[in-house]
Amino acid sequence: MILSKSRYTKGMQCPKMLWLDENMPGQYDASVMDEGILQTGNMVGDVAMGYFGPFSEVPFSEDKTAMLEETKQLLADGTTVITEAAFSIDHGFCLVDILHKVDGTYEMIEVKSSSASPLDGVETVKDVYLHDMAFQRYVLRQCGIPVQKVWLMQLNRTYVRHGELDLYELFTLTDCTDVVFAMQGDVEHNISAIRKIAEQADEPVVDIGHQCDSPYTCGYKGWCYRNLPSPNVFDIGWSMRGAKKEAAYHAGLISFEEVLGGGVALNEKQRRQIEHTLVEQAPYIDREAIQAFLAEIRYPLYFLDFETYMQAVPLWDFVSPYAQIPFQYSLHIQDKPSGAVAHKEFLGKEGIDPRRSLAETLCADIPENACIMAYSMGFEKGRIRELAKLFPDLTAHLTNLCDNILDLAKPFQSGAYYCREMGGSYSIKAVLPALIPNDPDLDYLSLDIQNGSMAMEAYASLHHQPPDVIAKTRAALLAYCRLDTLAMVKILEKLYAVVDPKRTKFGKH
Repeated sequence: MILSKSRYTKGMQCPKMLWLDENMPGQYDASVMDEGILQTGNMVGDVAMGYFGPFSEVPFSEDKTAMLEETKQLLADGTTVITEAAFSIDHGFCLVDILHKVDGTYEMIEVKSSSASPLDGVETVKDVYLHDMAFQRYVLRQCGIPVQKVWLMQLNRTYVRHGELDLYELFTLTDCTDVVFAMQGDVEHNISAIRKIAEQADEPVVDIGHQCDSPYTCGYKGWCYRNLPSPNVFDIGWSMRGAKKEAAYHAGLISFEEVLGGGVALNEKQRRQIEHTLVEQAPYIDREAIQAFLAEIRYPLYFLDFETYMQAVPLWDFVSPYAQIPFQYSLHIQDKPSGAVAHKEFLGKEGIDPRRSLAETLCADIPENACIMAYSMGFEKGRIRELAKLFPDLTAHLTNLCDNILDLAKPFQSGAYYCREMGGSYSIKAVLPALIPNDPDLDYLSLDIQNGSMAMEAYASLHHQPPDVIAKTRAALLAYCRLDTLAMVKILEKLYAVVDPKRTKFGKH
């Protein structure tokens, strides 16, 4: 087996993954792979190529020999900057993102699309990145390439674009030379150990552990978890730490019955989840807490939800790498509990900065001192604060909106309402079908865009699409965001009914 740098790091996480790749690829769950993240990585890598000036890129080819020969020729020509340089040894192959010649030796630069601060040191670098660079340096050393410096290049999270893109500010470099050099003695041993397990005849025996999700979620997790009872300790929600779940599993406390009777320390909400799962019973309702929440509401009530996306490489002024850019909102307006609702919405024009138009429209749609309802309000409040800072003429209005937001997640996050169908989660996509099951008008799965990640990805590439695709995608985006605020209307109605079946008006009018 030839190990690439990605296979090496995968083997360092769990060599059984490589065995499954070779012998049972049909069991792989491709949903763990985020195509958008892969595309972002390629785009960031392309931009980074110009950091050290003019460069020669080795064209990718399925024929590795062609890439190796091209690299060999560029080295012989004394090329200062080579990108995607290819190197091979008996059991290893790697592509180096940037190979920079300095005074007769080379700097090796590994480019990642993750972000970091220029003040971060090597101690903050993820282990998986260090293993990646250690493998590459080992291969280059075996090929006789004198690498004297190893750098990790990441996006600078503190960079804010003003005018032309500044590559030297956009990226930050971390010197990983000493750590990577110190790891060299282990690489050959690691390669041997990984290959031994990956090439054995029978399926390796590797127990469930932290490696199933760290540093990345394994696509074979479903296969390795297939014999666990359902539900099991890994299904416990309410922020139970993974290490605690793993410890219970290794202690033989796996099923909900075993966890409950085995002395695992559970908080009240975790215990409630297990008890409601094991014994069918009426929902847990803290009417006093829910009534106190409802008493905070004033009408008319504005149900607000944003959709955002991120740019790894900022396209517009006043944008940082991976800043949340709001491009859309939905707004349902209700004049009284269970009353009629009006709907307003905004969706930015694709390919241009939507923030000014969104902020102006939001201020026009929601008057100052209005009572606003969001779900997990920290997200909406964060975006409004950012808009207020960006547009001084709108600061007062936007700040006022931010100060008047209530959080519909509160009764569920606090445990004031819980039923078994929530499955230990208080997310809106868990709460909605639990409170209002089998309503086709409230079914996210019936939509073309079903979650925020899909919305983010669809909008990010929308300006590259033909007109018919743009029209269809915009309609899908509007339908998804509209359901988020309609869901809040319906959930609030359910809370009123829970406290008082006659729907006494607890809100202030």
